[in-house]
Amino acid sequence: MTSFTHQSGHYFSIDNARIYYEELGEKGRPVLILLHGGLGTMEDFNPIMSYLPNDFLIIGVDCRGQGKSTLGSAPLTYQQMQLDVEALLRSLKINRASIMGFSDGGMIGYRMAIKNPALVEKLIAVDAPWSSADLAATAEIFERITAEGWKQKFPGMYALYAKLNPEPDFEKLTEAMKKMWLDSSATGGYVNDLVRTIKCPTLIVRGDNDALFERKSAAELANRIEGASFLNVPFADHTSFAAQPTIFSIAVNTFLRTGYR
Repeated sequence: MTSFTHQSGHYFSIDNARIYYEELGEKGRPVLILLHGGLGTMEDFNPIMSYLPNDFLIIGVDCRGQGKSTLGSAPLTYQQMQLDVEALLRSLKINRASIMGFSDGGMIGYRMAIKNPALVEKLIAVDAPWSSADLAATAEIFERITAEGWKQKFPGMYALYAKLNPEPDFEKLTEAMKKMWLDSSATGGYVNDLVRTIKCPTLIVRGDNDALFERKSAAELANRIEGASFLNVPFADHTSFAAQPTIFSIAVNTFLRTGYR
């Protein structure tokens, strides 16, 4: 499996935002959608692309405002990004897909599995909080985030954004992301007990040293989703898939292949 390059993709327009995506693999195969974390891009998954099954059509999406996608004028919410991904899949005439979402991407995945269950074949939620208790535990961290602080702590992420985005305004994007991260409303990412309505096969993944998603919360989530599997990745932080790609890939490949053949 090759990597995402931000050179071979296409744009999908929704309202006045342009959502960038890339496709790897052949059409007609089972579809796997990759959704990155906050202020990231599809390239964040490149360290594990060689581990993913090569008999899937894999679609990477730069979520609204991030990577090569533009922010548009609508308020940035998890609900809006959910609608963006669903509209993209409709435009590609894809009516069934598995979702692998990291952090914010996993929170979008929860919403899709809850709100549009016929669309989601399987869900892999990686280091992705789900409850108001998760927000309460991390709100202070999010409140301290600034655009300048992010540039200093993650210079590579900022440099890629500045290089790729057709309408770069990192200050505006950071403030929009902070508002979304701290949003506890119905459009927020914290779906709480609605996770009990998720019926698709689900794999919950968490890095054992993840400061943004407590082990107790991840286990509670797995217990609330009927039949869900739970992988607590040892020696891994919030980016568990990149920290331990071999452990991660064994679980993901087993999960994805189960039931297809």
